[in-house]
This record gives sequence, C-alpha cells and structure tokens, in this order.
Amino acid sequence: MATKMEASTTNPRGIPTFPFMTNVSDYVKSIEEVEPTLQRFQEMVSKYTFMQQNVDRRAAGLREKLPEMKDTLDTVRFLKKKRTIALDSKENGDSDELDDELGDSKPDPQGIEATFNLQDTLYAKATIRPAEVDEVYLWLGANVMVAYPLDEADEMLQGKLDKARDSLKAAEEDLEFLRVQITTLEVAIARVHNWDVGEKRRLRAEGKLKDDGKGKD
Repeated sequence: MATKMEASTTNPRGIPTFPFMTNVSDYVKSIEEVEPTLQRFQEMVSKYTFMQQNVDRRAAGLREKLPEMKDTLDTVRFLKKKRTIALDSKENGDSDELDDELGDSKPDPQGIEATFNLQDTLYAKATIRPAEVDEVYLWLGANVMVAYPLDEADEMLQGKLDKARDSLKAAEEDLEFLRVQITTLEVAIARVHNWDVGEKRRLRAEGKLKDDGKGKD
C-alpha cells in the first residue's frame, strides 16, 4: 500500500530521501497496520546502514590513495622542472645555474640521487639525469605499467587526482545524507511505536480493546 511516507526524491547519487513525519496521527491513519510498517522502517534502516558502510569504506580508500597520488604528481612535475633547467643550462653552457637549482655539490651536478621503494622494507638508490628523462613509467593497476611522456603523465595524473577529490567529496556528502536519513527513520520508528502504545492504552481504558498482556509499561 502506498503511503504518504513513500520517498519521492533522491540525492545527486540516487540515494532515496526518507521524508520527515510531520504528523504521526495522520500518518498512522493512512496505513493499514502499525507492525508491518515498523518492520518496513527497520528494513529501510538496515539498507541505509549497509549503504553507509559501503560509502565509508570507499571514502577511506580514497583518503588513503590521495596522498600517494599527490606525491606521484609532484614527482613528475619535479622531473619536468629539472629537465627544463638541465636542457636550458646545456644550451647556454651554464653549469653553475644547474648546480644551484639541484643543490648538489657532487662531481656530477647534472645527476639527482633518488631512493626507490621496491618493497615495504627494500629500497634501491639510483642517479637520475634530468636532461635524459623524457618519460615516466606509471602503475595503472595490478601488473600494468605504462610509459608516459612527462607532459601526458602530468595531465593524466592531475585528472585522476581531481576525479579522486571529487569522488571523496561526493562520498562525504553521501555519508552525511545517509546519517540524516537513518536518524529521520529512527525518529519515525519511535514516534509510530509510541503512538501505537498510547492508542492501545486509551482503547483498553475505554473497554474497546481486550487486554492481551502486550503493550504494558
């Protein structure tokens, strides 16, 4: 049976809204039975809670990935900057400028010493010569690595970072939305239950309802 409390709107991600019950008496009069309605409300709470848990896990995953994505983008831009400086210095024959930019007092001012994380506790050192770096290799998924020119890598990583930030913002909005729906439902359950208890007590007092031992305080 359709009721006045049927959800009629959704949020931008399609999650249905549970409307606030303005008048419990009018609502209860519009339904056939109270117990099936309370059961339906409890099922809706379970569904909202399930969605909340899934969105929370997704948000946690995004929060964990965002710093790594930002670091990767910063590294690509660092290499782009150093490559530009190195190439300009080669063309101009200005090794002092390159040495100042790299902050390196080693014999080879054009080399940058880097440490790579191979595994959780395993690292390797390498020397990078910015003038010779025109592409980077990026992990796109399990066992998938693709070479990208620096400019394309910059553009692709920025796009992924922006998308991840938007997804996190949407997830946080959904979490707040779901919290409101769960609270609204819990209030509705309490109000309908309390109305039902009060109504049965009144009918018993008037002798219109046989006392079956239920609903006593």
